[in-house]
Amino acid sequence: MRLRLVREKTSFDFFRFWKVTFGASTLAVIASVLIFAVQGLNFGIDFRGGTTIRTDGAAEIDLAAWRAAIAPLGLGDVSITEVFDPGFDATRHVAMVRVQAQEGVEATSPEMIAAIETALRGVDPTITFPAVESVGPKVSGELVTSALIAVGLSLLGVMAYIWVRFEWQFAVGAVVALIHDVVLTIGIFSLFQIRFDLAIIAALLTIVGYSINDTVVVFDRVRENLIRFKQRALTEVLNLSINDTMSRTLMTSGTTLLALIIMLVLGGDVIRGFVFAMTWGIVVGTYSSVFVASQILVFLGVKRDWSKGGAAEGPSGTRFAGKDGNGA
Repeated sequence: MRLRLVREKTSFDFFRFWKVTFGASTLAVIASVLIFAVQGLNFGIDFRGGTTIRTDGAAEIDLAAWRAAIAPLGLGDVSITEVFDPGFDATRHVAMVRVQAQEGVEATSPEMIAAIETALRGVDPTITFPAVESVGPKVSGELVTSALIAVGLSLLGVMAYIWVRFEWQFAVGAVVALIHDVVLTIGIFSLFQIRFDLAIIAALLTIVGYSINDTVVVFDRVRENLIRFKQRALTEVLNLSINDTMSRTLMTSGTTLLALIIMLVLGGDVIRGFVFAMTWGIVVGTYSSVFVASQILVFLGVKRDWSKGGAAEGPSGTRFAGKDGNGA
């Protein structure tokens, strides 16, 4: 007896409420862009430049006393955030002290870091400093540029791959779905002001790879079914293909999410941002493969007879077996 998450044969109509699902995705993307435009991102030291000092002590953290101790050093914008983690025992208190990049200084000097540590030890003699990270303004600017280039090139590479393997309509659908995933991930980080650093860029690139893998599996089945069912409406072929691959999709996404949720709960604050981005990305990536990429195919149309290997018959808007783009 084999475990099945779904029946061997399913017949869900994924396009029955396409106006609702695609409309919700469109509104979510617009909302994410607006939130980003209003609030921006809570950039980490990687992108803003400055120094992050991680503290660990036995005494409870008095934020007002800490700020008063650091204020005489004249460091400008100093952010102190207490870190909460279910893995910490009751006597352990951890915080992150972030100091902005200093004017005309490429990186915070060891003397300044020592002065901060001395000031904090005056408040809590038990405090230790397990990690110190420092990034200069010039380096942080280069990292922002490199991150944008990396994400942009990954999207272009995906489009080229899908275009060569399938057709340009598939490539457009896949890239629109990827942009949907990336924009929604950035939007959720902007909404909750979760720290955005290089680890999140790595998560975004991983999401792109995971999402396109799921989309390619569906598209491959679509191409097979377009050869087998030349007279069926395009939405019927897409529904059949998505149902055929549903068990694989749920198994892959489910097992990945299981590991990510465990890491999210027990992994600690150091990797929590990365794991949260991955978890959110897996959810929206699976959703977009079904409800965004496939719907774009319905809008654009696809070649109906893949066995001939030539150009698709008719303009893209007429390549359907039904009367309209949704198989009516």
